[in-house]
Amino acid sequence: MKYLILFLVLLSSSTYSQNITGKTTSNGLPLPYVNIYLKGAQKGAVSNDDGTFKISNIKSGKYTVIASFTGYQPQRKTITISNADVILNFNLPESELLDEIVVTGTLKPVSRIDSPVPVEIYTPTFFKKNPTPSIFEALQNVNGVRPQLNCGLCNTGDIHINGLEGPYTLVLIDGMPIVSGLSTVYGLSGIPNSLVERIEIVKGPASSLYGSEAVAGLVNVITKKPSNAPLFSADVFSTSWGEYNLDFGGKFKTGKAYALLGVNYFNYNQRIDNNNDGYTDLTLQDRVSIFNKWSFERKSGKAFSLAGRFFYEDRWGGETNWDKSFRGGTDIYGESIYTSRGELFGIYELPTTEDIDFTFSATTHDQNSFYGNTSYNAQQHIVFGQTTWNRVLGKHDLLIGATGRYNYYDDNTPATKNDDKNNPDEIFIPSIFVQNQWKFLPKHELLTGLRYDYDKRHGSIITPRLAYKFAPTKNDAIRLNIGTGFRVVNLFTEDHAALTGSREVIIKEDLDPEQSINFNLNYLMKRYLNSGTFFNIEASAWYTHFSNRINPDYDTNVDQVIYANSNGHSISQGVSLQTDVNFGFGLKALLGASLQEVANIENGNKTRQALTEGFNANWGLSYNIQPANLLIDFTGNLYGPMRLATQEFTNEAGIFIEDPRDKNSPFWSVMNIQLTYKGIKNVELYGGVKNLLDWTPAKNNPFVISRGDDPFEKNIQNPQQDLSFDTTYVFTSLQGIRSFFGVRYNLF
Repeated sequence: MKYLILFLVLLSSSTYSQNITGKTTSNGLPLPYVNIYLKGAQKGAVSNDDGTFKISNIKSGKYTVIASFTGYQPQRKTITISNADVILNFNLPESELLDEIVVTGTLKPVSRIDSPVPVEIYTPTFFKKNPTPSIFEALQNVNGVRPQLNCGLCNTGDIHINGLEGPYTLVLIDGMPIVSGLSTVYGLSGIPNSLVERIEIVKGPASSLYGSEAVAGLVNVITKKPSNAPLFSADVFSTSWGEYNLDFGGKFKTGKAYALLGVNYFNYNQRIDNNNDGYTDLTLQDRVSIFNKWSFERKSGKAFSLAGRFFYEDRWGGETNWDKSFRGGTDIYGESIYTSRGELFGIYELPTTEDIDFTFSATTHDQNSFYGNTSYNAQQHIVFGQTTWNRVLGKHDLLIGATGRYNYYDDNTPATKNDDKNNPDEIFIPSIFVQNQWKFLPKHELLTGLRYDYDKRHGSIITPRLAYKFAPTKNDAIRLNIGTGFRVVNLFTEDHAALTGSREVIIKEDLDPEQSINFNLNYLMKRYLNSGTFFNIEASAWYTHFSNRINPDYDTNVDQVIYANSNGHSISQGVSLQTDVNFGFGLKALLGASLQEVANIENGNKTRQALTEGFNANWGLSYNIQPANLLIDFTGNLYGPMRLATQEFTNEAGIFIEDPRDKNSPFWSVMNIQLTYKGIKNVELYGGVKNLLDWTPAKNNPFVISRGDDPFEKNIQNPQQDLSFDTTYVFTSLQGIRSFFGVRYNLF
């Protein structure tokens, strides 16, 4: 018996204790953060900063090991595990075929070069060039995307894509819509950066797949697979302004499930008033976010994952002597917002021979806020479910889907009142869509799609889509996209909330859904030079025509914001160019620029949309000094003038009352520099300076907040001549130059 026991112990040891070790490189240099996994074994690892990795406790057998990293060609090797450890090295060349896998454009995994819909990919390496406490702020370095502040004191905002405001941008986590109506700032705050695999951005209407809100485009935050995440990660940094950001992540295994846990905490509690107007330059914040994702092993190998997030934030801005005892009062002005948010989302592949997926998400949002003595309390609950069936028939790749979406919204403003009675907005919107991807010739591909939504408030809404791709070579792609978009009535945005404190919200009529048609031409290429230099170039031109657009009118009455459908139409048009160059000797450059026009045309008059720049550019220069383990990053952006919300008006006596503040913003730029030291195993030390030019909108302006000395308007002498208290004159943060220092740690 003892020999049998000894035999079983030895067998168990030889069956389960083998390891795979190795190193990932590219062009002879260590390549960190590469995903290495055993196909079909639910085991994997991520390479360390020096490129080394280890996968432990592997059963004997034959395996295919795959190493992949965005921007590089994946490598596959077949090995046999017996009774000894295996050393396996991977050298990943830069991707010559632009074969990064994307899912956002067509709801199916496809290489970027093969996607008929242009999709941009941004990895954590990109965002590390300018570390920020939230993805919302990090998007300032993406060409054609701008985080816009809508409130000068509470600093809430939204994401502009190609000049269109936040309500036209849809935000998703792992492909699930978790933000709708409410500003994108909450969906993009508090997601631990260490848990993000990549961010995919689509510019232009995507309503045929995603429905309402996907008019300007969408931002899809894709989190790491739990099995491929670091065992533990930490990223902690602070600034000279007193901001503290703590980001922790880790994974663990329980039974047949891998779990990913992340916690983000951000705190800023300094009352800084550098422009001496008596108000905080930066909103004070106390924010915590907890993220948990589970991936379950199934005998079929099909996917089943479930994730949730809890978010709480307490933020306020106002007069520097404000405290919570003044909340809701009329003595000291402050804007105070308490936000609680919960999210649940997941995917389940049905156990069938057909490729059928069920995806779902649910969000609940509660906001308790005061803008001075004006309360704004709102609750929103959204439940979303979607089933898709994918089938390949010859040269046709067919996708059919059915979607149901329940939305409940209630607040204490005119948006949910009817004859002075509370009337919450409660709606269920069923949808069906079909998409066909047809590769009718080796270099030609056509994608057609059609979506049908039924909204009882507006009836049937149909959104077609057409995309054509021509790939003359393996490194070139020309795409033409024609699509329609729609946005149903929903005024629950941070723009709405920020204005509630200083302007009355007026809804003139029953609003019809906005509709748009978009044309987008895109060219993507990659080239290698004999010197070892390679580069990408992407150029786009777009035109969008809106009808029934819901325009907020700030000008008719300076004490009101009036919402109504336009009697004319609106346009958004422009061109953009972006290049990514790797010089082969440690220098990389990412440069982008856009020219755009967003305007309303009514009764033959064209009015440029407020808070929309006509020109923007961004850059990121990185130089890697390999012998010193030092990386230098210089990032920044440049914005052209935009029309601002001033208070000029003509009073009843016909006298023109002028606002002394600038009517348009100037050209302005924010530049940042960072040094990163990687000479310690599993550790990165980084620091630098943000806003090198110390640019703020307070420069060269007599004031930013109008009537700041009398926020409750107790001492107005002549309403026909005096400016009103208003905090909406804002186009970027008042936060000036500051230094920062941080530490990153990864344990694999």
